Amino acid sequence: MRGGFIMQESLTIEKTMEEAEENSQVSSWHSKLRALGPGILMASAAVGGSHIVASTQAGAIYGWQLAIIIILANLCKYPFFRFGVHYTLSTNESLLQGYQRKGNLYLGVFFILNVFAAMVNTAAVSIICAAILKFIFMAVGVNFAVSIPMASTMVIAITWGMLILGQYRFLDGLSKGIMIALTVSTVSAVIIAAFKGGMPMAPDFVAPNPWTLTSLGFIVALMGWMPAPIEISALNSMWVVAKRRLNPVSFKDGIFDFNVGYIGTAILALVFMALGALVQYGSGEKVEAAGVAYIGQLIKMYAFAIGSWSKLLIALIAFLCMFGTTLTVIDGYSRANDEALRLLLKKDHSSTRNLNIWMTVTALIGIVIISGFMSDVATMLYFAMICSFVSTPFFALLNFSLVRTGANKVKGGLFWLGVFGFLYLAGFTILFIAYEAGLLR
Repeated sequence: MRGGFIMQESLTIEKTMEEAEENSQVSSWHSKLRALGPGILMASAAVGGSHIVASTQAGAIYGWQLAIIIILANLCKYPFFRFGVHYTLSTNESLLQGYQRKGNLYLGVFFILNVFAAMVNTAAVSIICAAILKFIFMAVGVNFAVSIPMASTMVIAITWGMLILGQYRFLDGLSKGIMIALTVSTVSAVIIAAFKGGMPMAPDFVAPNPWTLTSLGFIVALMGWMPAPIEISALNSMWVVAKRRLNPVSFKDGIFDFNVGYIGTAILALVFMALGALVQYGSGEKVEAAGVAYIGQLIKMYAFAIGSWSKLLIALIAFLCMFGTTLTVIDGYSRANDEALRLLLKKDHSSTRNLNIWMTVTALIGIVIISGFMSDVATMLYFAMICSFVSTPFFALLNFSLVRTGANKVKGGLFWLGVFGFLYLAGFTILFIAYEAGLLR
């Protein structure tokens, strides 16, 4: 009898614990709001060259014609970003730990690709930041007689110094507020421009056709950072792990946080394209390359809608947004590379010293890459975007491999969207490589 009672009592306790655990995982609007964080960080990192430059130029050059490309790029990358969050929320492990479980080959491939991406993307975001900075000095009448490569080097050096000294927390928080300001101002500009009926079309304007092989490079560059380089999924998974250490987050709430950030960023890309389509498309004004001259055109788009008084304010907001992106890129990629190397070497812990070394190497090689492109901001930016797109199928396969078996297995619509997305991304990559190799000319 005593044994039966103990067994019954044990079962009762076990059932109570299960019910308590289940109840702790119940999703509510309060728990959803508490879960917000990693997805918003991902969105903050995403809004940069892909939105400010590529999306706006797509609208300015081709009007609404490339909206389908922006939608498809975001749709086809969605499952691979989602797989990263899915895996981390299911196992409480980062993607890097997942790659290691698959084998050092998987982690090694990620490490090599991510090291390259870190250097190139650091150069790209800092050079946009430098172009905006030069425009601001010109707008206030200050003779800033510094080349774009030198200004980019200054941006990277200041960013690196802030990261090394740990004096970036305030600015990092400020930059997220700045991103909100950029979003609000851009949405407002688009709404006002739409009510104004947009810019009058030039009488001799002939709409360019984006559906030719000669436009393939632009389309691939547009998709490369849309909504963000896919390796950002590894950084996002590390943010999710860190978030869970501070605050328990259920699977459902974690997915909600991811969807808010991802879908919000995708919609914002269409908003930036709308700005270009409404204000500059068909105006007869040639769309400049992604340098100081283009930044001037971008600011003019806002001025058309909001007013001339907003020029300097918008430029400052854009600069702080890109500066915050530069911080995130150098810090985030360096942390991922440091963690990947730690796992490959089977070390128990990393150190601040190792992280500082990675940030220093990333900054230095970024500067070297910038000096190779000199003042050609557009070429540097498109090179980075195209590199990101070409490597996308490899990162996609890595993430897909983690959710194909076991308790983490994805099924149904998300699985088939992953299959479609991979075929779409791989197909475009093969098409672009074949074109660049001269096989289609």
